[in-house]
Amino acid sequence: MNRNTPGFSLPKSPSGIKGLDEITEGGLPTGRPTLICGSAGSGKTLFSMEFLVHGAMEFGEPGVFVAFEEKTDELALNVASLGFDLEKLQAEKLIKLDHVQVERSEIEETGEYDLDGLFIRLGYAIDSIGAKRVVLDTIESLFSGLTNLAILRAELRRLFEWLKEKGVTTILTGEQGEGTLTRQGLEEYVSDCVIALDHRIVNKISTRLLRIVKYRGSVHGTNEYPFLIDAEGISILPVTSLTLWHEVSNARISSGIDSLDKMLGGEGFFKGGSVLVSGTAGTGKTNIAATFVDAACLRGERCLYFAFEESPQQIIRNMKSIGMNLREHVDAGLLRFQAARPTMHGLEMHLVAIHKEVLKFQPEVMVLDPITNLITVGSVSEVKSMLIRLIDFLQSRGVTVMFTALSLVENFSEQTVENVSSLVDAWLLVRDIEANGERNRGMYVMKSRGMKHSNQIREFVISDEGLELVDVYLGPEGVLTGSARQAQQLLEKTGAVLHDHAVSRKDREIERKKKVLESKIASLKEEFDSVQEELNKTYIEEQLKKEVIEKNRKEMAKNRGNKG
Repeated sequence: MNRNTPGFSLPKSPSGIKGLDEITEGGLPTGRPTLICGSAGSGKTLFSMEFLVHGAMEFGEPGVFVAFEEKTDELALNVASLGFDLEKLQAEKLIKLDHVQVERSEIEETGEYDLDGLFIRLGYAIDSIGAKRVVLDTIESLFSGLTNLAILRAELRRLFEWLKEKGVTTILTGEQGEGTLTRQGLEEYVSDCVIALDHRIVNKISTRLLRIVKYRGSVHGTNEYPFLIDAEGISILPVTSLTLWHEVSNARISSGIDSLDKMLGGEGFFKGGSVLVSGTAGTGKTNIAATFVDAACLRGERCLYFAFEESPQQIIRNMKSIGMNLREHVDAGLLRFQAARPTMHGLEMHLVAIHKEVLKFQPEVMVLDPITNLITVGSVSEVKSMLIRLIDFLQSRGVTVMFTALSLVENFSEQTVENVSSLVDAWLLVRDIEANGERNRGMYVMKSRGMKHSNQIREFVISDEGLELVDVYLGPEGVLTGSARQAQQLLEKTGAVLHDHAVSRKDREIERKKKVLESKIASLKEEFDSVQEELNKTYIEEQLKKEVIEKNRKEMAKNRGNKG
């Protein structure tokens, strides 16, 4: 298929290097030469070796490594620390190492100079293991004695054409020149893909960066990408792949403080969101972060804690004072600490390290404590740029992250020192409240996107039983906290007791009066019944008298009738 044909896709060989295949959208051009250039110590040889080893072990493509400077046994020893067993791979005919020593005295600058000897030797190595990948390290050694640019260009083109005819995907490494990517300044023009590695020292801090200078026939990332070299090899962070099209969750996650959850609508933060806890020194920011992590671990969620100020042992010890046992979460494998001074790496390296740890540990909750310390290795704008990419990456993976930040001024504004408060989903502000000769803490929910939240200040109390937010008291002189609040509570409690006592006394008096009144009513009723009974008695006697008289009268009348 012609490359101009619609739908044409350039064949690519995956490198297996973390992040590189995403930047190159598939890997290096198959069957074509790629130039890896950079200064000494930038990682060219390691980059090339990883390409070969991953190809042999993961993609079924054996490879040949031709070294013009290092001997094969030295090369095998140097990469053994990364877990690459080159001797075993050679025994299995997956990798072939060859050291070619080029002496300047043997190179005569004549029109008959050519690389036929190298082609024969390299061709045999390729055919002996059926290699699909080749590395030539470094290209300068082949042409170190040549000054005729015409011959040099011709031999370079012939070398590249020969490699293409063999159908091998090739990496050539080159030392950086003055003002050019390579010493000769020609290799970058005849290579199909050029990758520049840079090792910078800024403010005594080391940072490694990768840039794809060109890639014929393919779209690719064009930024400078930070990369990390550690015990597992090279890791690259493809920052341009981070977009704002990630999914969001409506699920909620508890802060670990019940009273704070109530201030956030009763359910806590959104899962997969970002939270900023800012405040002056000693306001309890680390305590809040640790409580958040502790609650997540108790739910069985995996947590990653990046500490830039205290060691893990310090944090675990200090949290015991508030009734929290983080050690059991570490032992259970739910909590992992990563502690380092920010000055250990540059900002980009910190970003790569965090990115790598997240991919490895797969946490659901993460803490960075405090992000303010990152300003020691970068400007405010650089820290903000780094945190923007970090937040986007974590949100794309559904990780809930909490940042702590030290506020350096008392006059709090909408922006914190790190200038990132506008980036986060929720912002908690903890500040000192000084009154009555003591210092207390107050917490505000400055913002919480997408949920109902309290606009009131709460007193933030740290005790040996944990963290709690209590209602502040409004007295004649304003907001009352600490001992003033306790005194007001005691006063109100005393008033309530006195009130209850007064009410009880009145109730007893009423009860007594009621009994007296009931007694009087009973006496009057008894008197009434007595009078009524007396009246009834007189009435009954009159009736009986009338009945007796009437009876006598009738008897007398009856007696007179009988006599007559």
